[in-house]
Amino acid sequence: MPPSLHPIVDRYINFLLVEKGLASATIESYSSDLARFSDFLEKHKISDIVKTDTAVILKYLIHLRDEDLEARSRARHLVTLRGFFRFLVQEKILKQNPAKIIDLPKSGLKLPDVLSADEIQVILNTPDPKALKGARDAAMLELLYAAGLRVSELINVKVKDVNLEVGFVRTMGKGSKERVVPIGSHAREKITDFIKHARPRLLKQHVSQFLFVARAGKPMTRQGFWKLIKQYAVKAGIDKEITPHTFRHSFASHLLEGGADLRSVQMMLGHVDISTTQIYTHVAREHLKRMHEKYHPRG
Repeated sequence: MPPSLHPIVDRYINFLLVEKGLASATIESYSSDLARFSDFLEKHKISDIVKTDTAVILKYLIHLRDEDLEARSRARHLVTLRGFFRFLVQEKILKQNPAKIIDLPKSGLKLPDVLSADEIQVILNTPDPKALKGARDAAMLELLYAAGLRVSELINVKVKDVNLEVGFVRTMGKGSKERVVPIGSHAREKITDFIKHARPRLLKQHVSQFLFVARAGKPMTRQGFWKLIKQYAVKAGIDKEITPHTFRHSFASHLLEGGADLRSVQMMLGHVDISTTQIYTHVAREHLKRMHEKYHPRG
């Protein structure tokens, strides 16, 4: 890494860590990307970051392609550089972001698999609400879709985190970032039923702060819930590769398709950078395109 870049990169990484509160894995990924970019600058004898323009970044992306980096990985590098140069503009080291006008490589961001609204309804209706575990699973699935939670957030929801009267759930996301997400009447109804009837019997005299419990009052595990998702997908007759994250993708896509603005969806998902949320606009755009083709006289 050129010596002049060391302090700037250190400042940026510290900014991500302290100000943005990003997870350590994300910080490591950004650091690795910037180290690779710095090596490229050094090999091309660019010692001053101010001399880095759009042409240099394009040349770097071509270099990554020539090294057989797939489009998705090249897109991630570009996203890292966009954030880095945006920081340099904020710090008045640069006047403009040279990476801003560069488009992501085609197929650079894999569109997430989503379920249709009908498929969501089928799978949400699959658990038997009269059975103890069925009532729990129905409440978990409803909350997963209603709030767009990550599976790690779902299994760590505590009883005190859910306000059924007002209708919201409080959760702790990546980088210990807390957010509050509204939940609808369906989720509130299933959770209320679970708390009143099934949860006390699942606890069997044990005490737990966690909302969703397994045997002996222990919280659900990621692996355990993952298996449940697979089982209910099979029972529902849905022939798609479904994971807990599929519900989060569907949550975001359905909101955008329904007219929600990107910033609101970003807040509900708990994304630090709106560029992470923007991937869902591609899904929403495809939906609008299909609607146009289906209903427009000249579609």
